[in-house]
Amino acid sequence: MQRRILVIEDEEDLAELLALHLRDVCQEVKVTGDGAQGLAIAESGDYDLIILDLMLPGMPGLDVCRRLRAQPRYTPILMLSARSSEIDRVLGLELGADDYLTKPFSLMELNARVKAIFRRLEALAVDAPALGSVGVGELHIEVEKRRVTFKGRPIELTRREFELLLHFCRHPGRVYTRAQLLDTVWGYGHAGYEHTVNSHINRLRAKIEEDPAHPCYILTVWGVGYRFTDGAVEAQRC
Repeated sequence: MQRRILVIEDEEDLAELLALHLRDVCQEVKVTGDGAQGLAIAESGDYDLIILDLMLPGMPGLDVCRRLRAQPRYTPILMLSARSSEIDRVLGLELGADDYLTKPFSLMELNARVKAIFRRLEALAVDAPALGSVGVGELHIEVEKRRVTFKGRPIELTRREFELLLHFCRHPGRVYTRAQLLDTVWGYGHAGYEHTVNSHINRLRAKIEEDPAHPCYILTVWGVGYRFTDGAVEAQRC
């Protein structure tokens, strides 16, 4: 499968090095060193991955990420930064970055993370055609349209909230730890960010549960993690 990567990095030597090594895992690598220009290229092209530096001229990387995530088309983002503090990493991931690398990093690790993102995309592509729609109780998901309704009214979800809910719906009754959800939904490199799962679960419950304090769909398994309701009967009892 042909892959296209956009690198938005203003350190010229690093950008050239990234492009050289990334051509081992994809057919085309385009490089730009300006945030605003990178956003325009990303919006006008069809890329499989965007490698995005945090500190950029023209437009900061976080703003580029925020703008890209406001659009309906989803392109994975691997964020790069010289900042190593946890708050910077959490902010980048919460804004929608799929992974985060702190400079300096090894090219071997970069390639591993890029390959992991591509594997996740391929797995999602395999699963998507199998489910045109899925529903439990009064909750209904149209997979291809990425549309969610509850009791007939549309529910606005972020991309990550949608993927988390869809994953739960595809595996009703199965118990997941927070670490398993991070690995499956967020992907490689998110170990240690279990609190991110908690915040997304809380937001999902606020949107799809009649009483978020007593959920009927996303259930807590104390001491383990979460599971999704076994089916319509269980959901309708609430």
